[in-house]
Amino acid sequence: MITTSGSDNSSVSPATVLPKVSVLADTKGRLRVTKGQRWDILVALARSGESLPQFARRTGLKYSTLATWVQHSRRSKRSGRSPRLRLLEAVVETPQVAAAVTPLVLQLPGGVHLEVADETQAVLAAILVRALTKPC
Repeated sequence: MITTSGSDNSSVSPATVLPKVSVLADTKGRLRVTKGQRWDILVALARSGESLPQFARRTGLKYSTLATWVQHSRRSKRSGRSPRLRLLEAVVETPQVAAAVTPLVLQLPGGVHLEVADETQAVLAAILVRALTKPC
């Protein structure tokens, strides 16, 4: 189990900050924790409002270990961004029926709606969509 050093006289007991987790030690005495246990410790760190060195001292964990976990956590959050807008080409055949058919409605980012009622509008809409996908 993770134990605290007891050298800090804070009013918060370690049991309320860190969950009780059983950890294994390897042959060199290093603690082995699961990703879930790491996550629980990082959540406790965030809730405590303490700096990394303070939290490490109070809990008995190594500062370098905590710093590595925080860094990995931040990297994984940064790489979890929403994917970029992807456009697909749509080929619409000309219907044999009269042009009184319901227009094609394109919903663009930002809540913009674009209605395409005939072929000339479709060409203009394609040019607009291509221009929107080019980087600035």
